[in-house]
Amino acid sequence: MKDSQVLKQVATAAGIADSYVNAWGHSTQVSDETLRRLLAALEYDVRSDDALLESSLKHNRVEILADVKVVRYGEPVEIELHLGISARVSDFSWRLIAEDGNVYEGWLQSQLIRDSRAEGGPLVFSLPKLECGYHQIELIRKRRKSPYLMTLIVAPATCYKQQALKDNKKIWGTSIQLYSVRTSHNWGIGDFGDLKQLVIDVAKAGGDFVGLNPIHSLFPANPEGASPYSPSSRRWLNLMYIDVSSVAEFAQSDVAQLLVGSSEFQQRLSDVRDTDWVNYSEVSALKMSILPLLYQVFVTRHLEKNTARAKQFLQFVEDGGESLLHQATFDAIHAYLKQENDDMWGWPVFPEAYRHFDNQAVQGFIDQHYDQVELYMYLQWLADNQLAEVHELANENEMVIGLYRDLAVGVCESGAETWADHGALCQDVSIGAPPDILGPLGQNWGLPPLNPQVLKQTAYQPFINLLRANMRNCGALRIDHVLGLLRLWWIPKGESAQQGAYMYYPVDDMMAILALESHRHQCTVIGEDLGTVPEEIVDKLSTAGIHSYKVFFFETAADGGFYSPIHYNAQSMAALCTHDMPTLRGFWHCDDLKMGKQLGLYPDADQLTQLFNSRAQSKQNILNSLNWHGNLPDGIGLDAAYVPMDRILSEALQVHLASGASALLSLQLEDWLEMDKPVNIPGTVNEYPNWRRKLSVNLDDIFTRQTIKDLTTRLNQAREKVNH
Repeated sequence: MKDSQVLKQVATAAGIADSYVNAWGHSTQVSDETLRRLLAALEYDVRSDDALLESSLKHNRVEILADVKVVRYGEPVEIELHLGISARVSDFSWRLIAEDGNVYEGWLQSQLIRDSRAEGGPLVFSLPKLECGYHQIELIRKRRKSPYLMTLIVAPATCYKQQALKDNKKIWGTSIQLYSVRTSHNWGIGDFGDLKQLVIDVAKAGGDFVGLNPIHSLFPANPEGASPYSPSSRRWLNLMYIDVSSVAEFAQSDVAQLLVGSSEFQQRLSDVRDTDWVNYSEVSALKMSILPLLYQVFVTRHLEKNTARAKQFLQFVEDGGESLLHQATFDAIHAYLKQENDDMWGWPVFPEAYRHFDNQAVQGFIDQHYDQVELYMYLQWLADNQLAEVHELANENEMVIGLYRDLAVGVCESGAETWADHGALCQDVSIGAPPDILGPLGQNWGLPPLNPQVLKQTAYQPFINLLRANMRNCGALRIDHVLGLLRLWWIPKGESAQQGAYMYYPVDDMMAILALESHRHQCTVIGEDLGTVPEEIVDKLSTAGIHSYKVFFFETAADGGFYSPIHYNAQSMAALCTHDMPTLRGFWHCDDLKMGKQLGLYPDADQLTQLFNSRAQSKQNILNSLNWHGNLPDGIGLDAAYVPMDRILSEALQVHLASGASALLSLQLEDWLEMDKPVNIPGTVNEYPNWRRKLSVNLDDIFTRQTIKDLTTRLNQAREKVNH
């Protein structure tokens, strides 16, 4: 290819920006090679300029009737037809099949409102206003065998909010990494049984939600692949969160009870509970030695007798459809292959015959080993039921939100979703972040993105399915990197993050669908909007009723001073720290910078010195802010260099944040327990045991502590005071 302008023209039409403003405020051009690689990933023919232009015409061909149209409730429903000037309007009629089953019909001529075909524009007709939902339009043309089809999506103007939030009630809750929870009875990892206990404890203390890390399915056969933000699939659950001993079949299995009750098994359970870091391999070995026994009981006592419980399971399988079959088959084959070769970390290293769901060998495996596939369907059913029980418990305890779940930005390139993909994902691309001040090389997350062109062609069904799966059994959904609804940083496979470009998505359509599913599931939406936020999405998020994310340490003015939380946007969730940051104690004592130095994350000594100096100034500014607002406790000095982060200062910061305007306040149990080790250090893989660090105290002993009782009382008082 020779003409750079042709390349940029085609890239722009495809939604790829050929330049961007970097973190230093400078306009940066995307290389021709990056544009070419990304267009190739979208299946454009990039062999020559002529081939590329021809390919662009095919990709951007205007159909007579678009695949999908999205409108907001109350807006006029105007449908565009791209017809030649010679086409007779009298040849067309329409049929609208509403989601509720009602059918409306008419002639196009009677609904015509605009005909701009003479100027090269569309012919536009109107339809009656419809209720929110997913409707189907058929455009019938005389002498044409089949109608033109369109999905019409009508969505509410804003996302759902619970009545208490509409009434401006200020609430608080805790955020946890579920795997990190310790109890005296779990199997070395926090589980849905522990989550029940936490929900009750938080509700009794006056909290209105418990926030979770992503609980997406990971890799039962490769348990050390533990990052919740790099899941096998975002539509199914992490099986390691099943509370084994509370499964109905456990009480009916003498074999399972004898095995678990044995001294050897009990010793293994004791050992795995006592560790300070989750031993995923041992946890998986313990749970997967018992769960198949429970499945056998389920088959004998229920499936073979077609009991009511069996019918519930079979309905779950039917509702799960192909997606559940994909997940269960992947997990079954992965386990089967892992027995033969311990290096089977994901499908890219499977034998060729097993590298895609559609392969004949995979279909043969399903036929020959259906019991193994059904085992993993059963386990997904157990996980779903247990999560539903937690959600019901939160409702019974009258929590405003109950559970809030977290939707990761993408899926791992070696998991079930990519293995069974039929084009919804761009597998020759990874998403990440461009270079910035703290990460001069950028970030490559190794997650293939959804293809925006395929999203439109499929009437956004992959996105709809994703939202439905993650809005189940919760009162709020946090969308990681919500800016991805507008644009994502696409990186050609195998390249560094510096070689990327922004791909733009149909943000208005996707936000409308988000609002529709939010109302259907009565699920509030929180958008993680940290980092570089483009101006064009700020108003969109606010207007859509999506809560922004206010992390105290990032809410600073140009002079480095900290904004008072009372000035935060009410439509937001405030937090002191996130899972990608040090704990409050770790931040104050610069443990993250010290550890980063040890791990070689800061090879530039001058940069590290600047970070230490910046941290010292931030600490001083925090003390100044607390003091100015009258929230600095007596006895705490004013010179940050001599003030440690102790319980008194930690609580003062939390109450300071609770006195702010944000509708939601999320606090970490780690900060209540004055922990210093982080749960994750961005930029590390094997250098640090990410996603494994447990809480330092058993859950049974947290909410009984007088200091915690006193803190929650102060939080309730501060939140109540803001309400008035």
